[in-house]
Amino acid sequence: MADKAKREHDIVVYGATGYTGRLVAEHFVREYGGRPDAPRWAMAGRNRSKLEDVRTLIGAPDHTPLIVADADDPASLDSMCESARAVITTVGPYQLYGDALVETCARVGTDYADLCGEPAWMREQIDRHHDLATASGARICFSSGFDSIPFDLGVLMLQKHAVEGFGRPAPRVRGRVRSMKGTFSGGTAASLGATMKAAAKNPKVIGLLRDPFALTPGFEGPDQPSGMVPHYEADLDKWAAPFVMAPINTKNVHRTNFLLGHPYGEDFRYDEMMLTSPGDAGRKMAEAAVELMKNPFGAKPPKPGEGPSAEERENGHYDILFVGEFPDGETLRYAVKGRYDPGYGSTSRMIAETAMALLASEAEGGVGTPGSFLGESLVRRLRDRAEMTFELEG
Repeated sequence: MADKAKREHDIVVYGATGYTGRLVAEHFVREYGGRPDAPRWAMAGRNRSKLEDVRTLIGAPDHTPLIVADADDPASLDSMCESARAVITTVGPYQLYGDALVETCARVGTDYADLCGEPAWMREQIDRHHDLATASGARICFSSGFDSIPFDLGVLMLQKHAVEGFGRPAPRVRGRVRSMKGTFSGGTAASLGATMKAAAKNPKVIGLLRDPFALTPGFEGPDQPSGMVPHYEADLDKWAAPFVMAPINTKNVHRTNFLLGHPYGEDFRYDEMMLTSPGDAGRKMAEAAVELMKNPFGAKPPKPGEGPSAEERENGHYDILFVGEFPDGETLRYAVKGRYDPGYGSTSRMIAETAMALLASEAEGGVGTPGSFLGESLVRRLRDRAEMTFELEG
């Protein structure tokens, strides 16, 4: 680890010429430009000319290092990873373009953060590289954006307060999206498309997608609520509808619990849904959401590299409620809220601060989650640097 601290760059943003990668680079310019705690960061991508253009566009200093690297060129990936303490990658779908980078980071001991929401690929990387990353000290941190940080850390913080207030974790937690304004990224749409193609070729992929414990090899917990059946929740006075990101978020929440030694309990049950409204209107919206799950991006899904305007990103938001339930009827409520469009504006801030938190972390290496590697240290950074709130509700 001493040698790692002497590497040329603290953080490399790989994919900086893409839409989301550019937003990540902008975060470092905006939040850390001229500050004494600024990381030594660099921008990486396949084309130096495009990197230069983005550097100018976002107002980064002319001396900001540029690195030419390509997933099809192993030597370039080796050079990039060996120069960095941590690599942020926005180059997806990861099942198509991510294998070599994960392997390289795991081998040379470089921390890694991505925006992956592809559970079958993630399980493959766990099986292939967890031991390698553990040995090298690399922290391979998947799902470091809207999927799944607000949910992963929301459950973690609720359980912290449950233990402090009730002396025990809540064996059942409901994650409920109360409101959300924003668009899904083109990368998310492309990842879902690639996953569906992989599932059509390999039935094993379908099994992993359906299994809530797909990312906890060797552990199979209790039956989980499906989250797919619309229903009225009297305590919230709202109808609950399926939530498109639940299949990946719930798996990451269970992996955090698994990697931390089951602080939520081995009998922990968790689901995520979206809240609509009370009455018949809410019921109809919830039922319509079931059909929407079959094609969540519509006839013209966003393409990688496309995204909303600055005004649209600025006007986005999300509000997620977590309800912890205890056998004696007691409940605990915790909320995670964020400014900005969740898929771009907030996600770019989240992954940037994940990398910053990894620089300061003393967690052991392996393939993990933001919750398992970083926990409350990341919560603090997101409060301070990403305009997110984490708080108990009465």
